[in-house]
Amino acid sequence: MFTKQTLSAFVGALALAAAKTIPASDEYPTAAEIASAQESVLPYSPVSNVKGLAFNRFAQIWIENTDYQTAADDVNFAKLAKEGILLTNYFALTHPSEPNYAASAAGDTFGMDNDDFHQLPANISTIADILDTKRISWGQYQEDLPYAGYQGYRYPESGANEYVRKHDPLILFDSVTNDAVRPRQIKNFTTFYEDLKHHSIPQYMFITPNMTNDAHDSDITVAGDFLERFVPPLLRNEYFSKDTLMLVTFDESGNYSVPNRVYSFLVGGAVPEHLKGTTDDTFYTHYSIIASLSANWGLPSLGRWDCGANLLKLVAEKTGYVNYEVDYDGLYLNETYPGPLSDGDYSEYEPLWSVPATSGSCSAGHGIADVVKKTYHGLKPTYNYTSPIPYDAKTGNNVGLKYFRTLKNGKKQSGITA
Repeated sequence: MFTKQTLSAFVGALALAAAKTIPASDEYPTAAEIASAQESVLPYSPVSNVKGLAFNRFAQIWIENTDYQTAADDVNFAKLAKEGILLTNYFALTHPSEPNYAASAAGDTFGMDNDDFHQLPANISTIADILDTKRISWGQYQEDLPYAGYQGYRYPESGANEYVRKHDPLILFDSVTNDAVRPRQIKNFTTFYEDLKHHSIPQYMFITPNMTNDAHDSDITVAGDFLERFVPPLLRNEYFSKDTLMLVTFDESGNYSVPNRVYSFLVGGAVPEHLKGTTDDTFYTHYSIIASLSANWGLPSLGRWDCGANLLKLVAEKTGYVNYEVDYDGLYLNETYPGPLSDGDYSEYEPLWSVPATSGSCSAGHGIADVVKKTYHGLKPTYNYTSPIPYDAKTGNNVGLKYFRTLKNGKKQSGITA
C-alpha cells in the first residue's frame, strides 16, 4: 500500500466539503442519501497553468461501441475530423467497455473482461497520481452524474440508463475514492459549464456523454448530433480552445471479430493550422494517451502498458522520440489478458494483480513514478511493458508481432512480442 499524495493546494479546499461522498458499494445509495449528497457535496475545480511541450490542456471525449467505418461515414464525425488530425491507426484494447475505461486511467485492464462493479485497490496508481506530481489540475465530467463523486453503479437507479459507473474511469480506483478531495473532481456537465464560465477548467479532462449521447443506447447519428452541438462551441471559445488538444475517440469497436481499430481525431487550438484536415497513420492505443501526457508535461510513467506506448506525433516531435511502426498482420486487440478481475478462463492464468515496471526507460522519457517504485520495489514486472503492442505470452495473445523503427542517427531498432 502507499500513502496517496494529496497536494498542499487542496488543504484549504477540504474545509469546503460539507459532506463526504457515499463510499463505493454494489448496493445503490438510497434516494435519501442521494438527495442529501446533492445538497451537501461541493464539486472541486482546481486550476493550474503548467506549460506543456505540445499543448497546455488536454481533453478526451469517448463515444461507444462503433466500428471505424461506421463512424467515418457519419457526416458530423467526418466534418469535425476535418477540423483537425484524423488518427487512422488508433486502437482500443479489449471488450467490453469497462476494461478500456480502466486502462485509460491506470495503464492496464487487470484481467477485466466484463462490466461488473469493480473497486480496484489503493496500491494501483492512476493518471491522477502522475498529474499530481506537478500539480497539474485534472477533472472528469460525466453527463447526468447526480453529484460530484457519486459511486453508485448507475443513475437513475431504474428506467433508462443515463450515467453508468463503468464509463467513469477514476471512480473505479480506491486511490481516488479513498481521498477526501479527489472524488469531488469527478463532476457532471452542469459543473462543466460552470467551470467553463468561471475559467476553472482543469488542464486534463475526461468527458463522458450519457448513454444516449455516446451511442451506446442509440446510434452513431445521435452521437454525431451530440458532438456537433457540444464540440464546435468549445473550439470557438478562446479560453477553452487556446493551446488545447482534444481527442474524440471510441472505447471499442462494435464488432468483436475485427482488430478493434476505432475512429479517432484530434482538434483544438493546439493543432497547428497546417495540420488541420490531415491524417496521422501512427499506431496508437488508449495507452498512448497516458504516455503522451507524461511526455508533454515531463511526468513519470505508471510503469504499465503506458511505458512503451507510442506518443502522439505532435508530442513525439517535440521530444525527439521516434515512434515504432508495427506489423498489423495478426494484431488483435480484442481480448483481455490474464488478471484477477476476469470472469472467464483467464483468471486461472494470473489470479494476482499485475506488477508494473519499477525501473528502465519509457517512451515518455521521465522514468517511473516514485509511488510505483516504492509500492512494487523488488518485484518482477508481470509483462515486458516496453513493448508498444500489449501482448501476453501465457495465452498467446498478440505474441510474435513485430515492431520496428529507424532512429534519427540511422540506427535501426526492432522487437517482437514474445
